[in-house]
Amino acid sequence: MGDKITRPTVSVDHVRARFLRESLHNGAAVFSTPESGVVSESSHLDAESPELQGAYLEQLVECAPEAISILDTELRIVRLNGEFSRVFGFRPEEALGRRLEELIVPPDRSSETRWIQEKLAKGNKVVLETKRQRKDGRVVVGGEQVGVCALYRDISEQKRAEALSSALLRIAEKASSPDDLQQFYGAMHNIVAELMYARNFYVALYDAEMQLLSFPYFVDDEDPAPVRKKLGRGLTEYVLRTGEPLLCTPDVFEKLVERGEVELIGAPSLDWLGVPLKVGGNAFGALVVQSYSGNVRFGEKEKNILTFVSQQVASAVEHKRNEEALRRSEARYRSVVQSAVYGIYRSSLEGKFLDVNPALIAMLGYGSAEQVLALDAKRDVFVDAGELSRLMREFRDGTGPGNIEVRWKRQDGKVITVRLSGRVVRRPEETAEVLEMIAEDVTEQRVLENQFRQAQKMEAVGRLAGGVAHDFNNLLMVIGGYTEQLLEQTGKHNVVYPKIEAIHHATERAATLTRQLLAFSRKQLLELKVVDLNVIVADMERLLRPLIGESIELQTVPAKDLGRTRADAGQIEQVIMNLVVNSKDAMTEGGKLTIQTANANLGGDDFRREHSYIQPGAYVMLSVSDNGHGMDKETQARIFEPFFTTKEKGKGTGLGLSTVYGIIKQSGGYVLVQSEPGHGTTFRIYLPRVEESADPVGTVRISQPQHGGSETVLLVEDEESVRQLVRETLETKGYKVLEAANGEAALQIVTHHAEPIHMLITDVVMPGMSGRELSARLCATHPQTKVLYLSGYTEDAIVHEGVLEAGTAFLQKPFTLQMLSRKVREVLGSERKV
Repeated sequence: MGDKITRPTVSVDHVRARFLRESLHNGAAVFSTPESGVVSESSHLDAESPELQGAYLEQLVECAPEAISILDTELRIVRLNGEFSRVFGFRPEEALGRRLEELIVPPDRSSETRWIQEKLAKGNKVVLETKRQRKDGRVVVGGEQVGVCALYRDISEQKRAEALSSALLRIAEKASSPDDLQQFYGAMHNIVAELMYARNFYVALYDAEMQLLSFPYFVDDEDPAPVRKKLGRGLTEYVLRTGEPLLCTPDVFEKLVERGEVELIGAPSLDWLGVPLKVGGNAFGALVVQSYSGNVRFGEKEKNILTFVSQQVASAVEHKRNEEALRRSEARYRSVVQSAVYGIYRSSLEGKFLDVNPALIAMLGYGSAEQVLALDAKRDVFVDAGELSRLMREFRDGTGPGNIEVRWKRQDGKVITVRLSGRVVRRPEETAEVLEMIAEDVTEQRVLENQFRQAQKMEAVGRLAGGVAHDFNNLLMVIGGYTEQLLEQTGKHNVVYPKIEAIHHATERAATLTRQLLAFSRKQLLELKVVDLNVIVADMERLLRPLIGESIELQTVPAKDLGRTRADAGQIEQVIMNLVVNSKDAMTEGGKLTIQTANANLGGDDFRREHSYIQPGAYVMLSVSDNGHGMDKETQARIFEPFFTTKEKGKGTGLGLSTVYGIIKQSGGYVLVQSEPGHGTTFRIYLPRVEESADPVGTVRISQPQHGGSETVLLVEDEESVRQLVRETLETKGYKVLEAANGEAALQIVTHHAEPIHMLITDVVMPGMSGRELSARLCATHPQTKVLYLSGYTEDAIVHEGVLEAGTAFLQKPFTLQMLSRKVREVLGSERKV
């Protein structure tokens, strides 16, 4: 049934029918006429009287709420009631005698009429729902078919109500479907089109945060879909502002334009109907249909339909938008988790992995999430199962640590240090509490920190050693110089000669010690040249065999096509010597010692993980390996410290490996050690490879006789004892010496000295003016003056990163008096070469 039933308007018919019904019930006839309304008891009729039955039937037909027509055997109308006339609009004189299908059956229902005729001819009752009737029947009197009775009910309102109810249900279903918003809008368009004309239909949504109006769904015969825009003065914006439905006809539009409320945007439509989409009383969008044809006009009925539908659509759109925003948020979160460089995982409080991201899979060295999810964390991941138990216990107690470092093991067995942070969460969809954790591999960071601390320690020790060596060199200069003079002035048969000689030897050993300290602190002078390590190893081999003894087998493995490097050949020889001696001492019962060279390219991921401080690139490698007793990790951490030794007291100074470390670092290289107790030791030295050809090896110069001279020498040295020793030595050789304690005093002497000054001998590091500055100022006025620098170490202006500048004459302390005499003569002699 519909939501409205129309009853007959003539009340006298109801009264007549009621009275007839009562007369049948009481067995007496009481009649009233429509004309007079006077009731009389004129006669007594039998209840089975045909007249009475006919009158009763007539009243029932006339008062029925359905439209009724009575047809003859040819389906011609012989009787109809008032409801029929009301529903179909035919007066009795227009309908009587006409065939029913000619009168009210649409052309597309002709087949239905034939079907009804066939059914009635067989004596069947026909009930069907169609556009014109809902219930029908036939009248049989005396067993003969005398006609057909057709009943019609107007169910247009009922069908509209059913259509609206169906539309709302389908909208709710679409809101809960997994379709995206675009599919949802298309479905809304189809649903509205079933209720009313909606060929031109669009959805407009307003983003209050961005203050932009967008049209996510737009179907129109005249206009293309608009782009996102700021709010303007269009009809859509008017609906958003007012929050009320608007049926805009040309007259209404003209009035709105006159008031300045709207302006024409796009093609002009004949009828424009828009209703707001509201949630919580706030309009966030609009649902709009348009008509451009005079054949299709909108009225209040369409306005009510669209308003009614918009309420459900607004809730559905908001629901879908929230779902879409949630999906985007989840997608962004998933993307962040999946692309994070940190490992992220969820696990049970027992430690079982429930979900892992790719970074965690790579951190543990596996190939898929399934492999990691199948792991037993206590057995397969944690190196110390107690760490997992402690971690889980703290989380259960609610005292979970903010950050904790644990040791994990990768699939390949390698141990890594991991920093964990996380929390316990309980979600409605999960039956138990879970851990959400972030895992950061800090192995490399910890290695770097340890390396940095070690470098700081070595640097601090180096500074101390360099400072001590510098000051000690000045003392050794004086001791060694005067003992050298005493040895020359005292005959070998003199009783004190052996004692002076012992002092001299002790001085030489002390000088060697200071040179080792300077090598460790990377403050010794290097004469860098392009060298071939294979040549250096081959030259050293004949010297090393007698050194290591017959119980140790020496094997050299030179690489073919070995690259070149830039280094001080003498210092590299010292490095090889120190490493060989170290290996020899580790093989007390004999063994095998191997010296090998090779080309190397450093910078692979695995190598950089352990040695991130090494610059990637091409290197030449020199390794010294033995099969001695090896070293543990604690010993390896200290082997390059000066004075650290594992040898017995009196059998080592602890400076051998420190010297190796200093020389290689100063040469721009790296030294790595690999050792295990009982499995020997391998030292690998990496020096940067260069493409230049090796420099020719210089021939050993034969010591020339020490000749003196008569030139004038300006001696500048802040240490008085050293200055006195050098002055006496030069004067003994016949030179005229002018001496000064500092640069300022030296310039004063130059100002008052009219004769030429042939040579400046100056210490580099002095209080006030440095030796380099003094040299520059002196040579500006005396360009022919030669310069010889003296210094205990290379942290000064005449060297660059430990390499002597070209054309600079330099004598490193401590030096012998013979070395001084020879060097002075050499520098002065070069002046005469034209």
